Amino acid sequence: MHYCLTRYIASVAIALVVLSACGTQDRTDEPHTLTMRGDTVFIPEHSIVAQKLRTMILSEESFRFEMISAGRVKAIPNLYAEIAPPFSGRVTKVYLKLGMKTRPGTPLFEIVSPEFIEAQKLFFQAKAELQAAQLKLRRQQDLKANGVGSEREFEEAEAEYAVEEKDYQNAVAALKVFGVDVNNLVFGQPLVITSPIHGEVIDNEIVNGHYIKAEDPPHAKVAELSKVWVVGMVKEKDIRFLYQIDSAEIFVAAYPGRVIVGKIYHINELVDEETRSVQVLVECQNADRALKPGMYVTVKFIDKPTRALFVPAKAVLQLDDKSFVFVQTAKGEYVRRFVETGVTDSQGRIQILSGLRAGEVVLSDGAFYLLEAK
Repeated sequence: MHYCLTRYIASVAIALVVLSACGTQDRTDEPHTLTMRGDTVFIPEHSIVAQKLRTMILSEESFRFEMISAGRVKAIPNLYAEIAPPFSGRVTKVYLKLGMKTRPGTPLFEIVSPEFIEAQKLFFQAKAELQAAQLKLRRQQDLKANGVGSEREFEEAEAEYAVEEKDYQNAVAALKVFGVDVNNLVFGQPLVITSPIHGEVIDNEIVNGHYIKAEDPPHAKVAELSKVWVVGMVKEKDIRFLYQIDSAEIFVAAYPGRVIVGKIYHINELVDEETRSVQVLVECQNADRALKPGMYVTVKFIDKPTRALFVPAKAVLQLDDKSFVFVQTAKGEYVRRFVETGVTDSQGRIQILSGLRAGEVVLSDGAFYLLEAK
C-alpha cells in the first residue's frame, strides 16, 4: 500500500510539472500586446495577430455605377387623353376605331344631349337679345344725333347693350369649351366629340346607341406612343447617385437580349413613405411601339465609366457614424484613416470616394484585430 501511495504522489508531481511547462509554453506563444499611439497601431513582429493580417495595394480600376430597379411603362400625360363627353347623351354616330390616327379636332363620335340642346338654346337666345339691344342702341344714337332723343334713354340703351353683350360672350364661351364653332352652329345639332391631341386611338368602347352619362369613366383613349415614360423606383439611400446619371437601360422580358436606352426626364421631389423610394421618370423613344403603357420592365441606371478605388468589405470598419480603414505606413505600423464610402459592387467590395489614393497599402483582412489595441 505504501508503494502504491508513493507511485501516486510521484505521478501527480510529474503531471504538475508537465502542466507548468505547458502553461509556460502558452504564455510564450501569447501575442505581444498591441499598442496604439494617436491613430497608429503598433504590432510586434512575432505577434500572432501579425500572422492573421492580410494587406493589399490599392489601384484604380474602370468602374460604371449601376442601379437596378423594377419599372413600369407609362404614356406621357401631355401625349395622352381620356375621351369623355361633357354632357350626358346618346351616341348617334361613331367615327373612331382602334389604331385610327388623330390630330386636334379630329371627330371621334357624336351624341344627342338634352343639356347640349339647352346650351344651344341659351346661346341663340343670348344672340337674339344682343341683336335687339344693338338695334335699340343704334336707334337711340340716331335720335340723339338728330336732336330728338333724350340722354337718359340713350344711356339706358347703352347699359342694356353692355349687359346683353356680356351674356352673349358667356354663352359663346360655354360652347367653345366643347369645341363648338358658334359661327356654324345649327340649333338641335348633335355634339361632336373630337380628339384634343395628335396620336392614335388605343382604346375604344363607344358604340352606336350607347347612352353615356357625364359622370361615366372615359370610354375611349387617344395617345401618342412614339415616346413614352418608364417609371422606375430608386431607394432613398441611393438618391444621391442619381444626380450623376443622365441615362438608363431598359430591359423587357418580351424582347430577350434587346436593350432600350432612355434619358432621365425627372426625379421626383417626394419620397414614398411606404417603400422609402423616389420615383424616377425615364423618357424613351418608342417608334416601333415596343414599350406599351402598363408593361413591366427592368431599369438599369448606369453612370459613365470612371476610375475608382475598391476595398473588400472586411477592410471597412465603423466608428459611430464614420467609416475607416487601416493603412500600413511601415512594417508593423497601421494608421486609422477615415474614408467616404460609395456603392457596393457585385463582388461585395466597397467603393472609396475619398480618404485613400492609389498605391497605398491597406489591411484587406483581419483589421478588426487591431481594435483590441490600447
